[in-house]
Amino acid sequence: MQTGTLVVSHLEKSFTTADTPLNVLRDVSLNLKSGDSLAIVGPSGTGKSTLLQILGTLDRPDGGQVIIDDLNPFDFNERELSKFRNQHIGFIFQDHHLLPHLTVLENVLVPTLAFGKPNHEFFDRAKELLESVNLTSRLTHLPGQLSGGERERVAIARALLMNPSLILADEPTGNLDRKTADQVTAVLQELPEKHGAILIAVTHSQSLADAMQQRQELLDGSLQRLN
Repeated sequence: MQTGTLVVSHLEKSFTTADTPLNVLRDVSLNLKSGDSLAIVGPSGTGKSTLLQILGTLDRPDGGQVIIDDLNPFDFNERELSKFRNQHIGFIFQDHHLLPHLTVLENVLVPTLAFGKPNHEFFDRAKELLESVNLTSRLTHLPGQLSGGERERVAIARALLMNPSLILADEPTGNLDRKTADQVTAVLQELPEKHGAILIAVTHSQSLADAMQQRQELLDGSLQRLN
């Protein structure tokens, strides 16, 4: 089981516009540890996805600091940063981004391509993860042969393959019907305790937000804790 920490201090991010800078994030701070889950909610366009991109090291902040597992990933060069991201962070997207020509098992193994051909250990872990999301019977199926909920569960297994300490989910139930969304929510809810990871989910879904241990709203560039 993974152990990890996430410490975000006074994060700032703005974008240049025709008139004045658009301040998207203002003094955002977080402190999470293994087993924690957090839902970030708020209206569209408030910077939730921007925050997730920075936490995932896909974008850089203008100010403040992000420390993951006691390391500042933005101190690394691009090659080191890519390796860090691969090993410490798992991503679950609204659009699952499965490769259509690969089987379910092969899609889960995609993160290993950075190290060459996957070994038996990775194959065994991929199968175990797919079993944990009830997809053992789908190992050789292509994404086009799966339901929306099944594809999202493949994406969850893929995000867990490298045993990351931080899992970031961007509207993971946004494209699903209510029944399927509830099934995926149940899988997500188990991740922090079952795998020891930190889970942060950006969502408009009240049911998914309620399933997380903590809820915060991003409003006017700042996070505000909700009951």
